[in-house]
Amino acid sequence: MGELSEPAAPWLSGRPQRLFVLDYGLFRVHENGRVIGISGFLVQTDQGENAVIDAGFPPKYAADAKAASQEDRLGAFGEVLELSPRNLPAAQLALTGVREEDVGLFILSHTHIDHLGGLDLFPEAPIALSAAERALPKPLYWGAVQPLPWPDRDYRLIHGDTRIGPGFEILFAPGHAPGQLAFLLDLPQTGAVLITSDAISRPAELAEGFSGAHDPALARFHAERLMRLAAERNALVIYGHSPEQWPTLRKAPSFYG
Repeated sequence: MGELSEPAAPWLSGRPQRLFVLDYGLFRVHENGRVIGISGFLVQTDQGENAVIDAGFPPKYAADAKAASQEDRLGAFGEVLELSPRNLPAAQLALTGVREEDVGLFILSHTHIDHLGGLDLFPEAPIALSAAERALPKPLYWGAVQPLPWPDRDYRLIHGDTRIGPGFEILFAPGHAPGQLAFLLDLPQTGAVLITSDAISRPAELAEGFSGAHDPALARFHAERLMRLAAERNALVIYGHSPEQWPTLRKAPSFYG
């Protein structure tokens, strides 16, 4: 996997204790009719820390998905099937007993429209993301549509595979996006969990290739190394958008512990 770096001071002091899958809604891809879940994650440590990975679609999609899709020209790619206020981060976190102001770290796997959530949901929390993606003029959002500026925030930048706290590794896996990240957690009962995000959206992508990726060859390289790591660690793998896996995942308020 290469050398694992660590920040000068850990971003999280505790070990992951609970992993909640947050349900941010459903989306249909026009090209193949695939219906995919939009996921985020809450990681709670044994020191009472809360870290959120990804925030789904911007909140305007819960108010009027059709109008928001027209504004962003998202209809060229697919259709939001299910996204109501209950699928926004505040409501999903409420299922776990966590408030938005309790979030101490907001981590972005990458800045596509179904992950960044508007960037302003946790104003007191630092934003952790890849340095490669933060270096872009604007967040990726969708296609040529890039309406969001980078907010004035405390950014924690990932340059390569990084351990941000005990039992919590962020893995640099570009390909799908220039700054794509994946995550490896060690939980007390479940053991190792690999969250691939869109580095591997579904298992079939490994055989089909990564034709829609920013860099297909790089996407394949990192997907293969992530799967090798998962095998070495006997990890539960949670894929980015697997139609088959999505209904089987424990979702908040249930959790992996």
